[in-house]
Amino acid sequence: MTSPASQVDALDWPRIEDDLALRGCAVAGPVFTPEECAALVAMYDEGHRFRSRVVMQRHGFGQGEYQYFANPLPKKLAAWRSALYARLAPLANAWAAAMGQPADHPPDHAAYLARCHAAGQLRPTPLLLRYGEGDYNCLHQDLYGELQFPLQLTVLLSEPGHDFTGGEFVLTEQRPRMQSRAEVVSLARGEAVIFAVNQRPVTGTRGTYRVTMRHGVSRVRSGHRHTLGLIFHDAQ
Repeated sequence: MTSPASQVDALDWPRIEDDLALRGCAVAGPVFTPEECAALVAMYDEGHRFRSRVVMQRHGFGQGEYQYFANPLPKKLAAWRSALYARLAPLANAWAAAMGQPADHPPDHAAYLARCHAAGQLRPTPLLLRYGEGDYNCLHQDLYGELQFPLQLTVLLSEPGHDFTGGEFVLTEQRPRMQSRAEVVSLARGEAVIFAVNQRPVTGTRGTYRVTMRHGVSRVRSGHRHTLGLIFHDAQ
């Protein structure tokens, strides 16, 4: 079987990086098979795999729920997270340099997690999200502590038009002295979207400036929608 590292390397990275520079998000194409998606959805009811469950409406986050995986992560999930981090770290450093920040993300994810843990960010952040009819996720940022890797990934695990309708992935971009811009991302089952966690650099006519990104999910009109979130920094 092809390793996660080989699958990550086979993605269309020139196009992904161009899209991230232009819009702050990029569809990476299919990363999981339907069988892998179904296996991840089935994990949602296996309580021993998770460290905590969040009901969104209790906290004003929206409506629906999600669960954070506990350590150790499922082996393939951990391998995907590490392989994606290794490919995204150079871009994260380029973004940091463009925004006048330290460009010091290490090339290896284990080294980055060690840095998170030294800063008191010890809790794993990969999560599964479950939405039913009428559920939605308010616009937000997944920050979790002082250390924040600037890119993250969401994989759609359900089939649009069959398992659910509605539930579009939405991003907003808050630009200085301009109105905010919205982006709606359509995904097929097993496809991933890579996007900015917080701020990203944009090249303008007067040089580079920062824009602030938020993401969420529009209202699910019918059925059930499941997604996987891969965040590369751990949480306090």
